[in-house]
Amino acid sequence: MDEGRIKSITLRLASAADAEQIRQIYNYEVSNTTATFDLVPRSLQDQQRWIADRNGAFAAIVAIDPDDEHGEVVGFGSLSPYKERAAYRTSVEDSVYVRRDRNGQGIGKLIVNELLRVAAASGFHAVFGRISASSEASIALHRSCGFELVGIEREVGRKFNKWLDVAIMQALL
Repeated sequence: MDEGRIKSITLRLASAADAEQIRQIYNYEVSNTTATFDLVPRSLQDQQRWIADRNGAFAAIVAIDPDDEHGEVVGFGSLSPYKERAAYRTSVEDSVYVRRDRNGQGIGKLIVNELLRVAAASGFHAVFGRISASSEASIALHRSCGFELVGIEREVGRKFNKWLDVAIMQALL
């Protein structure tokens, strides 16, 4: 890891001005990987709406590198309600995406740790990561941030003509 590059990273709330860069990061994952089970890339309007709908504990955050030659947003993350029913309100689900050319540099860990801090400060008790079971890097990232594997959902998604398992990871706050 290039310590100089990670030191230049800052985290802040996502704004409407970040929508296009977030959309590019996310749409790469939609079109090329199983990191998300979305099948249709987001339009700019969809991404702007996604940002506008996030606030409080469920706000989106971005990882910014002002020295990056491809755009300063190098990753993003958010918390979402885990389930709709009232008894689940003390649990949330995290999402984290890092631009492919910046993977392995510690950016994902910064984002996940910030999401855990926000979740704890917001009074949540548990944070879940629902991760494509074939995503060893994401599983390792979550494990490095204190998450434990608590289950596998078998063949619950289908993308690229393959059945996909989901690893459920959990961190108690």
